[in-house]
Amino acid sequence: MDDYNKPASYLDDPPNSRLFLVTSKSITEDTIRQHFSPFGEIQDIWMVKDKNTKESKGVSFVKFAKSSQACTAMEEMHGKTLAEGTKPIKVFIAQSRSSGSHRDVEDEELTRIFVMIPKTFTEDDLKETFKEYGDIEYAVIIKNKSTGESKGLGYVRYHKPSQAATAIENCDKTFRAILAEPRTKNSSADNEYFSNPRSDHAGADHGMSAYPFAPESGHYGAGESWNSDIITRCLMVSSRAALTQEQVYGLFDLIPGLEYCEMQRDQYGFSKGQAMIRYNNLGSAVYAKEKLNGFEYPPGNRLAVTYIDDGEDRTSPVGKMAMQLVAAQMMSMVWNGPSGPQLMKASAGYAAPLVPQKPRIQTDLVLPPQKKLAPPDSPVKERLFVIFNPAPLPVDVLEDVFCRFGSLLEVYLVPGRNVGYIKYADRKHANDAMAALHGKVVNGVKMKVMLADPPKEESHKRQRTY
Repeated sequence: MDDYNKPASYLDDPPNSRLFLVTSKSITEDTIRQHFSPFGEIQDIWMVKDKNTKESKGVSFVKFAKSSQACTAMEEMHGKTLAEGTKPIKVFIAQSRSSGSHRDVEDEELTRIFVMIPKTFTEDDLKETFKEYGDIEYAVIIKNKSTGESKGLGYVRYHKPSQAATAIENCDKTFRAILAEPRTKNSSADNEYFSNPRSDHAGADHGMSAYPFAPESGHYGAGESWNSDIITRCLMVSSRAALTQEQVYGLFDLIPGLEYCEMQRDQYGFSKGQAMIRYNNLGSAVYAKEKLNGFEYPPGNRLAVTYIDDGEDRTSPVGKMAMQLVAAQMMSMVWNGPSGPQLMKASAGYAAPLVPQKPRIQTDLVLPPQKKLAPPDSPVKERLFVIFNPAPLPVDVLEDVFCRFGSLLEVYLVPGRNVGYIKYADRKHANDAMAALHGKVVNGVKMKVMLADPPKEESHKRQRTY
């Protein structure tokens, strides 16, 4: 059955209930069903096949009825062998078709849940309530920075994705439990995609992510007020066109000081067409509001950018004067600076940033110097399978990084997916690249680098020796 002919509501209902498998090409649908059916109700199995030969490409999708079933299957089956003489399989949670990324056992996005709780709850109460679903790594209650009082929101981080999924499925519905949004990189995160779990909740109000933001309705979140007269460090971005978090982050990161960016999603994981932005200073927020409110991205889609209350106390005369002074200075810079069209070119994604250009390769890893590519007619001796989070790096950047280990032949990105293949003419160079780059972050993208299927030439040789 063609999985891609089904509506997205089926593929991603419930969220994270679909597995992405990388197997040997000889593995059949019956073999997959035999090994995965013990984990729960399988609704569909779809194998990717060559359009011409109809042979399996070694990639399959398995759709379960529940997220917890899919997560348990991933935890138990990743790295297992389905048939004698075949390589161990790779099992990931297939992300929604719009993003194309895949999640694995180590992915924090699958283990952290966001909940609504009574304001009288302590962290011990939170742990006690949710410990029945699995081992808890930490539980955090979000508090108002000014008063220290609970906002009635919290996070629970489990050790396993299946535990988090079970908690969402089985806890009392009044908790409105959902998977928490991924934490975005900030100035103190050294370009890691995820920041420290215990430091970010104090600096940014992540708890807002569960609520519909609606400035036009005069309220947002859990009863907190929105006021069009205030000027704050927090912005709400609304878009009619579907935008990814990476696109919104890239747009607002052109202005220095971006501290936090998070798409707003409903309880089913679908985007609400809004994102919350927070800067570490008032001036950057004012500049972003004036420059990007009404900006067309993509062409024909006007972004609406409004201020939202960030909880700061501005009741004192000194505080009001300081805010007005900074706002006046930034407004002067805005209107005397470059115009909106000069700021960015939407047709190309983003244009020249407002800050000095960053180095092409940004990573904490010490990379060897660049080396020449292997001759194009060289035989492929080893292939690497790479998973990118949150999105693939450009091919030219990947070539720049992977060529430094020698004998690089080709970089190939799978269309519509956050995965790719790296081909080498020398097995040692491939292993060196895998050892150096697995789990590393380059330009804000985390890479998981593993061995892929053996090249066809080598596979045929092995078959002839049997």
